[in-house]
Amino acid sequence: MAPIAVGDAIPDGTLAYFDEQDQLQQVSVHSLAAGKKAVLFAVPGAFTPTCSLKHVPGFIENAEVLKSKGVDEILCLSVNDPFVMKAWAKTFPENKHVKFLADGSAKYTHALGLELDLSEKGLGTRSRRFALLVEDLKVKAANIESGGEFTVSSADEILNAL
Repeated sequence: MAPIAVGDAIPDGTLAYFDEQDQLQQVSVHSLAAGKKAVLFAVPGAFTPTCSLKHVPGFIENAEVLKSKGVDEILCLSVNDPFVMKAWAKTFPENKHVKFLADGSAKYTHALGLELDLSEKGLGTRSRRFALLVEDLKVKAANIESGGEFTVSSADEILNAL
């Protein structure tokens, strides 16, 4: 399957997260993004160095600027279970706007065509690193990394696309 691209509609899918009352929730991607401007960015794995030290912090630090430019939702996706995503989110106590969403079986990642096979490294199927700018479910910018790079999917690059 070809990776999602500019002009495509994002597929719907169900992701998991823990809400403010620490209750496990299932949420439809379309319910989060329909009629809104959203940034959906993905990392290969929670607690990994580039993801934890660069990718996520960039979106947390720039969340207010993104919001001021009309972004309604900032969604962080990873092929991890919701318990791992909850624990990872707690390592960013300054976060007020980024939602950490679990795609534990990589179903949504596959629907986007952005899976990454890291089986040889013992990590199984993961997500490629990417950032999508989505307006009312349509992709306006698709910043998709190749390999293990971190060059085009940063918060700064999404800000440039706004």
